[in-house]
Amino acid sequence: MDKRLKDLSDYRLEQAKRCIKSARVLVADNDYKGAANRSYYAIFHCMRSVLVLDGVDFSKHSGVLAYFRKQYIKTGIFDIELSDIIGEAFDIRNDSDYDDYYIISKEDVKEQIENAEKFYCIIEEYLRKKKEE
Repeated sequence: MDKRLKDLSDYRLEQAKRCIKSARVLVADNDYKGAANRSYYAIFHCMRSVLVLDGVDFSKHSGVLAYFRKQYIKTGIFDIELSDIIGEAFDIRNDSDYDDYYIISKEDVKEQIENAEKFYCIIEEYLRKKKEE
């Protein structure tokens, strides 16, 4: 495996980890929209940490999501549940960031953080195994 790509993958996974930590801090400060945003970005960075090993990246979020779903979920590498997590996080992040009147509850944002943590753990395990090959 190309060391440069492995290092970039590690960096992106670390970004995901930091986003989860930030989401926890934000929810504790009652900034639910900010926490939803960081939860989504944790998932986004996880996906990009996988895609870099394929030598693939996209300028738009929709490209990253579509490629990840097509190459990794539809092929059975990852469970379909991850697609649901991606979709929900993307929708909530968009509503939180762009709808002035959108309100997310503390319970819903905590679920988003839990989903981001689950996504992270699955990706971290996959990458660990992939890098050992």
